[in-house]
Amino acid sequence: HVQLVESGGGSVQAGGSLRLSCTGSADTYRITCMGWFRQAPGKERETIAVIDRWGNFRYADSVAGRFTISKESAKYTLYLQMNSLKPEDTAVYYCAGGAYCSLTSDFGYRGQGTQVTVS
Repeated sequence: HVQLVESGGGSVQAGGSLRLSCTGSADTYRITCMGWFRQAPGKERETIAVIDRWGNFRYADSVAGRFTISKESAKYTLYLQMNSLKPEDTAVYYCAGGAYCSLTSDFGYRGQGTQVTVS
């Protein structure tokens, strides 16, 4: 049974940084693609970064150059380093996993989300 738990959200001023972590259960090793998506009030869900089991990654244009996705497979942990944060980055951020690694694919698994607020 796959379980994903995010941590690291919080409040930060514009231009600041945060690092999100996502710790998965042992079954996470079976997942081909891991990623992060966010949901802001009144806006559509946006997948912002994905990484496959071979380390290939993609970013949404909205975060490219500012956010970095990485993972420690041995620890079943996924990270999202967020730099140069903007108020429009304010959202609930979700860790997710699935079979297909694109910015438009649905994920079969997701965590409970962590709030990021940029003022």
